[in-house]
Amino acid sequence: MKNLLIILALLAGLFACDNTPTTEVEGGEATSAPHEEGDENRVELTKAQYETAGIATGLVTERSLSGTVVANGVIDTPPQNLVSISAPYGGFVRSTDLLQGKRVRKGQVVATIENPDLIKMQQDYLETASQLEYAELELARQTELSRENVNARKVLQQATADAKTQKARLAGLKGRLQIAGISPKSFADGNLVTRFPVVSPISGSVTVVNVNLGMYVNPTDVMFEIVDTEHLHVEISVFEDDVPKIKIGQTIRFTLSNDPAKQHLAKVYLINQKINEDRTVRIHGHLDHDDHGMLPNNFVRAVIETGASPVPALPEEAIVDFEGRPYIFVRADSADNRTFEMVEVARGVTENGYAQVTLPKDFDRSREVVMKGAYALLSKLKNSEEEGEGH
Repeated sequence: MKNLLIILALLAGLFACDNTPTTEVEGGEATSAPHEEGDENRVELTKAQYETAGIATGLVTERSLSGTVVANGVIDTPPQNLVSISAPYGGFVRSTDLLQGKRVRKGQVVATIENPDLIKMQQDYLETASQLEYAELELARQTELSRENVNARKVLQQATADAKTQKARLAGLKGRLQIAGISPKSFADGNLVTRFPVVSPISGSVTVVNVNLGMYVNPTDVMFEIVDTEHLHVEISVFEDDVPKIKIGQTIRFTLSNDPAKQHLAKVYLINQKINEDRTVRIHGHLDHDDHGMLPNNFVRAVIETGASPVPALPEEAIVDFEGRPYIFVRADSADNRTFEMVEVARGVTENGYAQVTLPKDFDRSREVVMKGAYALLSKLKNSEEEGEGH
């Protein structure tokens, strides 16, 4: 790097002393060449400048470089890891101690609801259980009489139907009570309850609390939202033109918006088969390692490694940065072949001394590109602009 700076300094001095383009005439003497005003991207060298700069040219070639796709996305949770908790039956909230950010365990009671209608449900259960007991005794009696040909077959059929009906009704009432977390054993002695617990179906963190003590809730009301952040994934939006490059199993490197210095890894797991209205496709990635520092909806900037593929490429030294943009120099049509034009390009992945370039659509691939000496031409171009401003 130090040697390059020294060479550029020497070239700048040479160009400053001999800034006026010259052409050779018969007899070997140099005369001033006319300068084209307004052509800010062209640079013309004298023979001495050309030889000192060590210009070497070549053509843009195809090289196999590791391709990448740059995209944005968010950290997301699987549907099974995000739950909205509601009460199975309406009622008044009598207890809850949840706050946003609090951790809960699977099966933990998160609230207690009071509903007087529970008394009627338990009463119906006890009455039905008693009726079923009677129906089963009657069925047994009619079955015995039927064996002795004492009663009519119709009576036995009716007893069988009554027993089945009571059994089905009891099972239905038991199921309704179990939905509320009430076991028939808890009121078998006649001590009916008016409150039932609401439990968390997963372990995770509370993100939403919509209730307070004394509030009436309906079965359709969302009381709490809980998210399990143990198994997050990354959702990336890729433009439709880049989708053919994406394959299952490719590596995703991404950073979080709130921690850009730390890089995370994931793998492409699913590719959506639908193009969204903004002409993007969702890519679902699984993290290589769970990170408890991530939060759902964290914004991410991702790079998907698409593997080696032939792309237009040039040596790194052929690409110069000018005012924050990448450029190359191409040989312009001239009698002495010492005139060059600066062309803006887009720079891609860099590997083994070569960089991917995206050329202008109308670029002629047969034009010679400066492979060596591009920074010398840039120095000459800058020097010419400064001289022009001085005049």
